Amino acid sequence: MHSIIFPTLFTAVFVLLSFYIFKRFIKKLHLSNKITTSLQLFLIFNLLGVVCYMLSRYIINMPNYLIFISSLSIGIIFLLFLTTIFYDLSQLILKVTPLNENRRKFFKKSLDVSSLTLAATVTTAATYNAKVPVLEEVDVFVKNLPKQYTIVQLSDVHIGGLIEKDFVIEMVRSVNLLNADIVVITGDLIDTKLDYIKDAVNELANFNSTFGTYFIPGNHEYFHGVKQINSYISSIGIKVLENENVYIGEKNEGFFLAGVYDIIGYRFDYYKPDLKKALEGIVNAPTVLLAHQPRFIEEIEDNVDLVLSGHTHGGQIFPFNYLVKLAQPYIRGLYQHSNRTQIYVNKGTGFWGPPMRLGASAEITKISLKKA
Repeated sequence: MHSIIFPTLFTAVFVLLSFYIFKRFIKKLHLSNKITTSLQLFLIFNLLGVVCYMLSRYIINMPNYLIFISSLSIGIIFLLFLTTIFYDLSQLILKVTPLNENRRKFFKKSLDVSSLTLAATVTTAATYNAKVPVLEEVDVFVKNLPKQYTIVQLSDVHIGGLIEKDFVIEMVRSVNLLNADIVVITGDLIDTKLDYIKDAVNELANFNSTFGTYFIPGNHEYFHGVKQINSYISSIGIKVLENENVYIGEKNEGFFLAGVYDIIGYRFDYYKPDLKKALEGIVNAPTVLLAHQPRFIEEIEDNVDLVLSGHTHGGQIFPFNYLVKLAQPYIRGLYQHSNRTQIYVNKGTGFWGPPMRLGASAEITKISLKKA
């Protein structure tokens, strides 16, 4: 039922957005008939792209160029929707501003052209931002930590569709330049059937770090076979933390790294997170916990020093960060949650849906754990 309801509602929302764009923006442009007709056709083309994108979630071997065009359509319509709101508000201001008729026509023409330019510029910038992860460097101070350690965090890569082998190769190269003590991947690594992307996933075996690479599943792994994914990730030399912990560093000089399953496991009723089991054997020692969704922090009783999460994408396209805030307590960056516990939320190294990021760059995070 979910496979029918979600794509239907999703498409219906974009039909309404397109209607609003047509009525409140395209139809009101004082440009040539040729231009306005072209814009109408462009809007229809993008709406068909949204339908095509929803089909691509079920037609696994759809050509990548079709996936790219159709997913781009989602972002274009949304950004046109934001442009239309800007256009509507600007028209309202122009309407109440005392001007003679000639000046009013001049400003209206200027508004039409500048709005189209704005939409094109923002779309281009958002598409570029999705392709180039930015290095974020963060210092985190932890009590009783004997010496400094470096963690490189990746999250929400979403291998599959538009995130392919070339992206993964470049991501691995960038990470290896950082000379990390450990590399951690906090979920949503895979976003399609594993059989189609093994070549890309195999590149993850090339991470170089002192104490290895660690992974926890996110909600998207549950959609594509979490058991099979965990098994395959383990087979290429990456340690999957399945409600368990490991010790990082030399004896009495390191910290514990723990990891839990994602909270979507409660809904699926298997592979459920178990914090008590994940922290088993840890007593008064520096502890870093990997938990895909920031809201898992609600289950932590000040017995962890640092939580590393992802899931939110930082909103990915403004102003979705405000919507994400309704479901997650933290969106991006470092927060002091309680007296002991801090949390860092990675904005995502890849993207989901449209290959766009606006106001939330893709990121690779270099975390320096330092003694408080």
